[in-house]
Order: sequence, then C-alpha cells, then structure tokens
Amino acid sequence: MNEVEKLIQKFCPEGIEFKKLEEFVKLEKGKQLNKELLSENGQYPAYNGGTSFSGFTDKYNYGKNKIIISQGGASAGFVNFIKTKFYANAHCYVISPNLDFINNRYLYHFLKFNQVKLTGKQHGAGIPALRTVEILKIKIQVPPIEIQNKIVEILDNFAELEAELEAELEAELEARKNQYEHYREELFNIKNAECKTLGEIGSFLRGRRFVKDDIMMEGSPCIHYGEMYTHYNIWADKTKSFITPELAKKLRVAHTGDVVIVAAGETIEDIGQGVAWLGDLDVVVHDACYIFSHSLNPKYISYFLRTRQFHSQIKRFVSSGKISSINSSGLGKAKISIPSLKEQERIVKILDKFDALVNDISIGLPAELEARRKQYEHYREKLLTFKKLK
Repeated sequence: MNEVEKLIQKFCPEGIEFKKLEEFVKLEKGKQLNKELLSENGQYPAYNGGTSFSGFTDKYNYGKNKIIISQGGASAGFVNFIKTKFYANAHCYVISPNLDFINNRYLYHFLKFNQVKLTGKQHGAGIPALRTVEILKIKIQVPPIEIQNKIVEILDNFAELEAELEAELEAELEARKNQYEHYREELFNIKNAECKTLGEIGSFLRGRRFVKDDIMMEGSPCIHYGEMYTHYNIWADKTKSFITPELAKKLRVAHTGDVVIVAAGETIEDIGQGVAWLGDLDVVVHDACYIFSHSLNPKYISYFLRTRQFHSQIKRFVSSGKISSINSSGLGKAKISIPSLKEQERIVKILDKFDALVNDISIGLPAELEARRKQYEHYREKLLTFKKLK
C-alpha cells in the first residue's frame, strides 16, 4: 500500500463525493489590454490565453500562483499555471479557489487532466469558445487536504523530471546538430581541389506546374516543392506523393542521380535545399524546383547545398517578396570544390554517419518524451481517481 492509499484509508475509506467547482472557486475573466501597452521589455507577462503570453507589460492584475484557462480560439480550454505576477487579458479566465478547501496545484492537475473535455467547443459563429458555466459546472472529487498535498508532491515531481529530461535531450540534439554542421563546413573546405560553378559542371531544368489537387496515393512518383521542406532530407528513392501517368507524361522528370533543388520559399534561408534522387523510376518535379543534372556524386552535391558556404554565395541572387525565389542563373553561379569521385564518396560516408546520428536523436527525443508523458498521465489518472462516496 503506497502513501496515498494509506492516507485514503485513514481519512476517507468510504469514498469521496463529487462537488462542482462553483461551490469553492471564484472565476474571473481578464481585461482587455491595448497593444500599445505591450512591449518586449515590460516587467510582467500578459496572457491572452492558456498556451503562451502575448508580450510584456509594466502592470499586472493578478498575483502569483494562479490557474488560467484560455477562453477562445484554437487554444480554447488550455489550462496553465502562472507562478509569477501577470496580466490576464480579455480571452483568459482566472480561477481563484478557496485555499482552505483545496490545494491550488491539486486543482490545476485535475483541470489539466480533464483539459481535453474543455477544448473544441463551438458557440455563435463557430469559433471555439469556453463559457463560464461550462467551467463552473465541472465536477471534482476533493479529498482531505493531507491527501491533496501528497498527490501534488508526486505529480509536481513527475512534471519536474519530465521538464528536465526534455531540456537534456534537446540540449544533446542541439550539440549534435552544431557538431554536424561544423564538420560539414570543414569537409567542403577542400584544399588543392579544382573549383567550378554549378553551371559549369551541370545543367538546370525547371519542373512544370501541378497542384495539390493533382496529387494521389498511387501512380507516377512526384515531388511537390512544399514537401522539400517537410518530408525530404538529403536523398530519396521513394516519394510521398503521386500523380496520374497521363499527367506525368506532360511534365518534367528527374532521372536517377539528378538533384532536385527547391527555388521558392517563405524566407531567403529556405532557398536552395536539394534532394538527391536515387529511385529506379523517373520522378515528376514541381515548377518551384530545378532538376540539376551532373556527373558528380549526387549526395555530395546535396550535402553541399546544406552548407553556409553555398548559401552565402546564392544569397545575393535571391529575390525577396511575399515569396522568395531564385532562378537557374543564380544557382549556377555557386562554386563547389570537385575532388575525385573516391574522395566525394568518402565525404558522403562521413556525413551520412553524422546525419543518421542527428536524425536518430531527433526521432528518439520525441519518442522518449512521449513515453515519459504517458507514464506521467497514467499516474496522474490513478492519483486523481477515487472511489465515489455512496
């Protein structure tokens, strides 16, 4: 029997009755704060909802250790606990419980556990929103304060351990990424190697337009430019998307060994990312990308397209606007060192190992965090579920 079970046996062996929040909490809505009163240098955070704060201000309307719930929008129902003095803005509910009856953190953990029941409600014009009555009518089992305090101690420890793990894993990932990027730059700083422009060693062919409505689950393989940022890495031999063979015949394709280079994006930094196509079949390429045909190791080129060395060369040729873009002439002016094919292969093997290490950590990090969160949620559910008083 654990400590919580012992306390339950001592103080409430027959069970715990349900009570509505309205019986022991005060619920207030925040007040509108004009944007001109927000700044980056204000003393107090201003919360407009539960997920994050909207800026800083020099005044506050609530003290420390308060529970807030987002009232509307995509984050409606999100529960947060604010440990500092803060300003509660217009779309923010603030809960002040009777502390003689309930531990503030116990109530927070309970509401966080039931957060999914508070989200997704739609009223009026269909914008998700949470009404006061929907919060106040929530039922909760409130055990004696001794039990609440012990539960809070356990759950706070779990939450702290989870936060520490997340920080450690993210720091490790960042260190590996920095190490990877450093060696990638060094490996392309090749002394005594011939240096030529991309335009001298290969040719660029722009893809042809197709739209997302053309994309299917099967058919002829294709690469849409948006997938270059969200799906593909250094190389690919399979595609996420397909189009009909009839449409594919009208478009342009990359052959095995070609490098697909994206030429449009939201920022200058997005431009020039490449994917070496190593699939057996030709792949249809979107018109916001170029097909680069050449005689080098395709992954060697793709890795080069991720370097600061490359991006610093093409930066001045990128046109900025709502969408940034570059033409083949600009891409073709970037210079690349051309060692022997054997040396290119050696460099690729080194970078493949670094890339795999970083990606393994990237995959492992959310998996490890998710496992810890599941463990935390499991214990939270057990600790916040009691026998009902008959």
